[in-house]
Amino acid sequence: MSLAPENLPATAGTTLPACLRHWADVDGDRPALTFADFATDRAGRRKTLTWRQLQERVDGVAGALPVRPGDRVAVLCPQSADYVVGFLGAITAGAIAVPLFDPGLPGHAGRLAAVLTDCSPAAVVTTAAAEDAVREFLAGLPGGEHVAVVAVDQPAEGPVRAWPAPATAPDDVAYLQYTSGSTRTPAGVVLTHENVLANVRQAVQGLGIDPAGSTVSWLPLFHDMGLVLGLITPLAMGMRSVLMDPLAFIERPVRWLELLSDHKGSWSAAPNFAFHYSATRVREEDRARLRLDRVAAIVNGAEPINPGVLDRFHAAFAESGYTPDKTRPAYGLAEATVFVTTGPGVPPRVTTFDRAALGAGVARQADDGLKLVACGVPVGQHVALVDPETGVALEDGAVGEIWVHGPNVGTGYWQKPLESTETFGARLTGDHPGIPEWPWLRTGDLGVRYDGEVYIAGRIKDLLIVDGRNHYPQDVEATAASADRDIRPGSVASFAVEGTDTEAAVIVAEHRGHSALTTDDERALAASIRRLVSDAHGLSLRDVVLVPAGLVPRTSSGKIARGACRDRYLAGDYGKALVR
Repeated sequence: MSLAPENLPATAGTTLPACLRHWADVDGDRPALTFADFATDRAGRRKTLTWRQLQERVDGVAGALPVRPGDRVAVLCPQSADYVVGFLGAITAGAIAVPLFDPGLPGHAGRLAAVLTDCSPAAVVTTAAAEDAVREFLAGLPGGEHVAVVAVDQPAEGPVRAWPAPATAPDDVAYLQYTSGSTRTPAGVVLTHENVLANVRQAVQGLGIDPAGSTVSWLPLFHDMGLVLGLITPLAMGMRSVLMDPLAFIERPVRWLELLSDHKGSWSAAPNFAFHYSATRVREEDRARLRLDRVAAIVNGAEPINPGVLDRFHAAFAESGYTPDKTRPAYGLAEATVFVTTGPGVPPRVTTFDRAALGAGVARQADDGLKLVACGVPVGQHVALVDPETGVALEDGAVGEIWVHGPNVGTGYWQKPLESTETFGARLTGDHPGIPEWPWLRTGDLGVRYDGEVYIAGRIKDLLIVDGRNHYPQDVEATAASADRDIRPGSVASFAVEGTDTEAAVIVAEHRGHSALTTDDERALAASIRRLVSDAHGLSLRDVVLVPAGLVPRTSSGKIARGACRDRYLAGDYGKALVR
């Protein structure tokens, strides 16, 4: 049973600037934000701002922005305290913030150009070190030379505007959260202050977050989970935010765990791959130094949760004081700000479902089959499992599309009225006692409610339909990854292509030792993958493609981009690696 929005905990204000002003006024000398800088110091030199210092810096940037209400301001800062200042400065100036990244982020120049073209910013906030690269990037875009650029660490002396920034209201747009583009071109989700702060209250209640603790995050601040956990939740609740750069985590994942150990009652969040990466890359001698008993919880979300990965993480860090009940599986998406369902403070619940039955749309427990992790229940919002063709709400135990209704759901996509109506304006048909008829957010995700909790089965658009049977791609990918230890979980893409009479399935898998594989090695491994997939799923593969690490495309948030991988396959980009 979900808690009603009026019964959720209060935040420090009804808008983000009001929250900042509150903490600066009542607790100005307390640390608000700490950034661990591993780029200039291997030990991670800490840079801390108090609430008052943060307010002063935000006001300085707001005054330096030549914007009017409703203008967009793109945040093109590297991950740092400056990013937080730039994001809040844009909103405080009365503009709509667009959290992005600086042009130096490898592999994402095309996405950055597409988003900037879509939102047409009046100004950009960045840092002095990145300013030249930003100006050069803008010069290559239509009208980019007219975009004002403000360095948040070197704002102009005195305000540049001749008009005061208006007071923000709860229904004003706070920012545009661009989707990762895993199944479509990135679209800007329009989120108001009311949407965002409602979702904070839902997450705090659902997860049981104690505001006396701290948040610790390496997640990119341009990603919805990183932004809400690392910036907005601590701002709303008066918690200390501890941030680090994602690259610092990739270089040495123990750094994340050390920061968690340093702060009692620390909260964090990460996608499934980070749990695997930490379990396999942190050395035993480093684990011995960790104090993970100090951790309140780590949310696992943003991509399908692998039960085997959780087991490895829990085993790896048991002696460091980490217990399974600290792992909180969750489900969410940018269109609902971020959090939709969250798990209680108990070890993750794993249920094995019969594969054939699940493929036919019914959840039936079995001794052998597909293991799924429960992602908890909604708090302060409604979740319905719906037949995507008819709009009829389904009974518990039936697989359907996940629909969401609540104050945290965004108002639509930026300047995309047709897509907004289709995605954010769905209506239920038939009888639906106890839940509203309209408007519902169509997530495009398949799931099932079983024994009271929501399980995520996959994306509708990614579903493999071969010979009239449904197969969930992440399940097939996990089977393929089990064929060889050099195929890392989360580095395999499966998708369907047109066959002679029906669709056929293809697997593209990264292999860490690909350069050392002989032709015979590749053929033998491909045959092993085919056999495993056939035995486990009754699925005959058209092709198995083995490629070097890094060639399976991912979104900006690290998810496997199956559609992009399929496009590369059909374009012949993997032709030389093709194994038939």
